[in-house]
Amino acid sequence: MANNIRRRARDPEATRADILEAALTLLSKDGPDAVSLSAVAALAGVNRGTAYQHFETREKLVAATLELVSERMFLTVFGDPELLGERDVEKVDMVETTDRLAVFAMENPDLCRIWLLQLLSLPDPSKDPFWREYAGSIARFAQTDMAKPGIDVDVFSVITLAGNFLWPVWARSHSHDDKERTALAHRFAREMLRLSLYGTLVEDRNQTVVERLADEDFGQSPKSLKLVNDESEKGTNS
Repeated sequence: MANNIRRRARDPEATRADILEAALTLLSKDGPDAVSLSAVAALAGVNRGTAYQHFETREKLVAATLELVSERMFLTVFGDPELLGERDVEKVDMVETTDRLAVFAMENPDLCRIWLLQLLSLPDPSKDPFWREYAGSIARFAQTDMAKPGIDVDVFSVITLAGNFLWPVWARSHSHDDKERTALAHRFAREMLRLSLYGTLVEDRNQTVVERLADEDFGQSPKSLKLVNDESEKGTNS
């Protein structure tokens, strides 16, 4: 143990990495409330004072741990951020990107869900590297002639990420091993691509929906909610 402590003292980066890996383990197992400096230090095999040297507060440790989740997801889905720059969305392999995200979510279900919940509670999610690139690439895509008009970037980003991170809940209760879970991840990616490419409604059989979407006020103010409620009341009374 003494040798390990001396080794860590000479290599603060390795010590910090050990602490973050321990925090990831606790975060995945029991959520943010389980991540305390004392518990993480014990799991990492360092004393609590050493943990405090790297992370002054529990809040900073949790933030750094979630940032690590974001960085690993970024590297898996998009590639090395140091080499990436701003991706040309017209040259992105959408099939591969969608599939990589689905597989990562299947392999790290708890971390992904915790990361997303924490992200959505932030006043400025764009500070997170993965969200910034994910939502940013959708925004850039929406400006190209490859996209249908009217994409709500924030809504689409949340819907697709939430779907990716909730699907493993269903998949893990309907599979027996990693092979089946991976197959279900690919199945999810396929459906996400199909929905993006074709949607679900046949336009000429759903003219009411087409007309509502063409109304520029729909979805922009509380007025739209009132319209929905009024129509529901009419349906109940008829």
